[in-house]
Amino acid sequence: MPLVAHKKLPTFERLRAEGQRILSPERAQAQDIRGLHIGLLNMMPDAALAATERQFFRLVGSSNPISQFYVHPFTLDVIPRGKAAQAHIDEYYESFASIRESGLDALIISGANVTESNLAKEVFWDQLCEVFDWADENVTSTLCSCLASHALLQARYGERREGLPSKRWGVFEHEVVRRDHPLIRDTNTQLFVPHSRFNEVYPEQFSRAGLHVLIQGRESGVQLAVSADGFRTVLFQGHPEYDSISLMKEYKRDVGLYIDRKSDRYPPFPENYFDTYTQALLNEYKGRVVANRRASVEAPLFPEALIRDRLHNTWHDSGEAVVGNWIGLVYQVTHRDLKTPFMDGVDRNDPLGWLSGDTTRLQ
Repeated sequence: MPLVAHKKLPTFERLRAEGQRILSPERAQAQDIRGLHIGLLNMMPDAALAATERQFFRLVGSSNPISQFYVHPFTLDVIPRGKAAQAHIDEYYESFASIRESGLDALIISGANVTESNLAKEVFWDQLCEVFDWADENVTSTLCSCLASHALLQARYGERREGLPSKRWGVFEHEVVRRDHPLIRDTNTQLFVPHSRFNEVYPEQFSRAGLHVLIQGRESGVQLAVSADGFRTVLFQGHPEYDSISLMKEYKRDVGLYIDRKSDRYPPFPENYFDTYTQALLNEYKGRVVANRRASVEAPLFPEALIRDRLHNTWHDSGEAVVGNWIGLVYQVTHRDLKTPFMDGVDRNDPLGWLSGDTTRLQ
């Protein structure tokens, strides 16, 4: 079902141009369908702010045939911003205060760039924990992506992520390890997900926290886990929201750091992403970049135009299926008279009936 363009956010026009179905508020109100209000806490840095918007909007908008979606982007005001990003936020984003006042059915929290090994030392830590606490009491379900998952595990369960020997970067294969959960109903039992991180929370840490791991990879570790109640908190370590070009853009950025002498290490390829021809092309490009840097000559342009059409997306369908199941469950759990209290009549310790095996309420 479509997203509702309830504000003049440029992302709506961008998605409409891509073929995504976008409804005007007037058209949405004329249909006898209860809309879902989903918050997007976007903590990504300026360069990735709008792209992260589009990725999550696209994933939500293409994921589920049940509802219409009002997506409410907001951020944390302690995160430093440049003029252009701040202007975008001032014009199109909502404040956390207004989000709290109006309420949400569900919440998505993006990753963020960090500089501290201990996340509690990050500038956004206190405000993020405030969002966690509010959502736990007032939002039906919260979906955390990558860094947000690591932060929640530390804040709520005392499980701190550990640094990896090298960056886990690429597209990795995973298996569904709990096939009985409604979140992974009708998904492939083997699936691919992109990862991009320097840190890891290991399976035994999820177990110590009493969380249920649903999807895991041999190389990439835990991809999807849920809170002890099976639903109120959903945790991703990977990035099913990524576009086909996202890892290529990240690789290009890292090459740029080498060219600008902000890094002395030329980046490796993301794993299982570039085909043989593209790797050969990029190795030839690397040779010219390294030679030009030694000679203090301007670097050649990155051959993005020759690469784009050779990039394949092997993860969107599975990500769409999981997010679609999540939204469908939110819709069913909250599908009641809006005048009644939050999740009135729902067992907060087992909102899906999954733990007890009684899922008849979701049929």
